[in-house]
Amino acid sequence: MADIQAVPHINFVITNMQTEHLDDLAEIEKLTFSRPWSYDALAEELQNPLAVFFVAKLPETGRAVGYLGMHHILNEGSISNIVVHPDYQRQGIASALMHKAIKYVKTNRLTRLTLEVRVSNTPAIALYKRFGFECDGIRPGFYDSPKEDAAIYSLYF
Repeated sequence: MADIQAVPHINFVITNMQTEHLDDLAEIEKLTFSRPWSYDALAEELQNPLAVFFVAKLPETGRAVGYLGMHHILNEGSISNIVVHPDYQRQGIASALMHKAIKYVKTNRLTRLTLEVRVSNTPAIALYKRFGFECDGIRPGFYDSPKEDAAIYSLYF
């Protein structure tokens, strides 16, 4: 029987995105996505009144290790990004970010939280389903690099 190695617990805090997080977030984007958001694109969101971005950071160093970005449009929230640095995945960061987003949705009395995800991204889909998201449909050929369908998931309040 193989030994099971426990993932070491890390301490992190969730905060609102600030300028000092942008270098780390742009790097996480490059490590994770085939079409990453640039530093400038992330910086623009700091000026966007509809943007709500939460960052997971290490309290000892201030280093950002993940984030969730969404847009608050009328009575709905639309998650544009949720990503965790590859070295810090599977440690509860994405779940904590999702909890923070849902708390925001409830506090602001939104009626729906929606997102798109590659149909092949089974770990992300499993996360969304754990939070009660349901698939509303498919957007054929939505993603590039590689070309792939997007599944649309929503959580209603």
